Amino acid sequence: MLIGVPKEIKNHEYRIGMTPAGVRELVAAGHEVIVQRDGGTAIGLTNEQYEAAGAKIIDTAEEIFAAADMIVKVKEPQPNECRMLRPGQILFTYLHLAPDPEQTKLLVESDAVAIAYETVTDANRGLPLLAPMSEVAGRMAIQAGAHCLEKAQAGLGTLLGGVPGVAPAKVVVIGGGVVGVNAARMAMGMGADVTILDRSLPRLKELDALYGPQLKTLYSSAESVEQEVVAADLVVGAVLIPGAAAPKLVTRDMLKKMKDGAVLVDVAIDQGGCFETSRATTHQEPTYIEEGVVHYCVANMPGGVARTSTFALTNATLPFALALANKGYKQALRDDAHLLNGLNVHRGTINYEAVAQDLGYDYVPAADAIAS
Repeated sequence: MLIGVPKEIKNHEYRIGMTPAGVRELVAAGHEVIVQRDGGTAIGLTNEQYEAAGAKIIDTAEEIFAAADMIVKVKEPQPNECRMLRPGQILFTYLHLAPDPEQTKLLVESDAVAIAYETVTDANRGLPLLAPMSEVAGRMAIQAGAHCLEKAQAGLGTLLGGVPGVAPAKVVVIGGGVVGVNAARMAMGMGADVTILDRSLPRLKELDALYGPQLKTLYSSAESVEQEVVAADLVVGAVLIPGAAAPKLVTRDMLKKMKDGAVLVDVAIDQGGCFETSRATTHQEPTYIEEGVVHYCVANMPGGVARTSTFALTNATLPFALALANKGYKQALRDDAHLLNGLNVHRGTINYEAVAQDLGYDYVPAADAIAS
């Protein structure tokens, strides 16, 4: 199979869909890989390294999209990239379709086969291709939040961990999944007063057993969310419903009761955000203020640490990319029910139920789509 790796074009996105080590594995398996010139140079992955691994360097994205059987990316395709997709061409990347009707429409019209990293599952009911970026984003949420709390950034002027004789900041994390746990760990490590909310009692028990009294755990209800958010200095939104739009758990009315200069970091923004006042921002202009509260809603947070993120992502995606290339996408999906869960769009049909429901498309189960 001919695999194409174009340069990412989203604002301040320096990640790339595959490392030279990943290219080497695909070439060793008998495949061809073409990589866009300078696609990884911003993070120290040179054209020469890709060529040494067996890739051919191509000047433009247009050439890659025109030639490749499978496109491997990081972020969702931008409109001009969607229009370059060919009927039957495989797209393997993050998609986050539920809050993005334009991208969904363009992918349906492309007649391509779009497999989303974020809905591939594993035997433990986890999301193995989302987890590495969730780990990064959870840790970055605390870095970003601590910075936004500085007075020069319009924050309260509060040091996250306090100092002797001065109380630490109160950090509230909504969601006890991969993002939430990594955020909580970072915040505790910096000395903050940390509370995590989740609707799963078994998960709260697990977190209590792991971290003891250092981490406060609360069952997530409308009342507990409001009480904690209103008292918080920093709130991290770490809510995920796989493939679906995130629920709006923090309302504008709650924000009106918060301290001026408090900070919200919405890691769920890729799925539409879990705060009513959230709207996507960029690394170039990461924050805005609503109701006196600083909002950090960067839609590609891990892109801020692009080198770490690229290596972590390739480690997770490479086995699936190899399966798709070795077997062809239909056989690879038939052989692996977890990879099959990643199929979101197939030849003009929507194959992920939450996306179909959220955006008003007819739902065609993935197994039925590839059977035809």
